[in-house]
Amino acid sequence: MLTWKDVINFSVNGNPTPDRRVEKTEDEWKAQLTPEQFRITRQKGTERAHSGALCSIYDEGKYNCVCCTTALFDSTIKFSSGTGWPSFTQPIKENAIKYQRDTSYGMVRVEVMCNTCDAHLGHIFPDGPEPSGLRYCINSESMILDKEMA
Repeated sequence: MLTWKDVINFSVNGNPTPDRRVEKTEDEWKAQLTPEQFRITRQKGTERAHSGALCSIYDEGKYNCVCCTTALFDSTIKFSSGTGWPSFTQPIKENAIKYQRDTSYGMVRVEVMCNTCDAHLGHIFPDGPEPSGLRYCINSESMILDKEMA
């Protein structure tokens, strides 16, 4: 189980090696994604709180990266954080997520990205439920729910 200490270690000393890499040009991403998905995943945008389609859905399945379909989170570790974005306590695999220090907007946070294709997903915070204490705060537009992988 990952802890906040592990997250900080990855963001400072390097991330785990992904199982595979997907790299495309900006034009290829634009052709594949909706304008909102592109803005969020490739330009590090954020959707408005409580606006995402996956925010209040708790169906069984796997939450996959909208860009490369890599499995990121399992529905069994999703929880209602009240923040307005889908929240999870752990990634599906340690090497599914990439962590990077983010100092934008005058704050110090840890950005989370798909470790396969570098898609911006959201941020992680150390205020989640036990036992990990982690809250992965993820944009709905960065994921697709695959109910067949339940």
